[in-house]
Amino acid sequence: MSDERAPEARNETAWRMFEADKASRNLGMRLLEAGEGTAVVEMTVGPLMVNGHAIAHGGFVFTLADTAFACACNVEGGGVTVAAGGDITFVTSAREGDVLVATAVERVVYGRSGVYDVTVRRGEEIVAEFRGRSRTLSR
Repeated sequence: MSDERAPEARNETAWRMFEADKASRNLGMRLLEAGEGTAVVEMTVGPLMVNGHAIAHGGFVFTLADTAFACACNVEGGGVTVAAGGDITFVTSAREGDVLVATAVERVVYGRSGVYDVTVRRGEEIVAEFRGRSRTLSR
């Protein structure tokens, strides 16, 4: 995993957090980008991720979006930020072998709370839209 952008555009906290994230990494997720308030995470839908309808289980799509959200909201010097809540709307289904990319963007931070939007795509097609609410823990 290399990020060739300028060091000031790179969110080191997110990269360190992702490196330690056994759940996401064991699902084959890859952190592609992490900057101040943004992140991009990729995952290929594997054979153990499909449900009885032969489509990606929604929980795995949610997990991908949630991982991108976590990487976007954990910024340098910001303390530990966790999810206070999250909602997802599934627009279309994904299938085994599909490469999904979740792009997270900070919408607003107010005090210790924040709102982030994550779009999950297969190529240019939107698969799901996720909205996450964050809370930075007191030190």
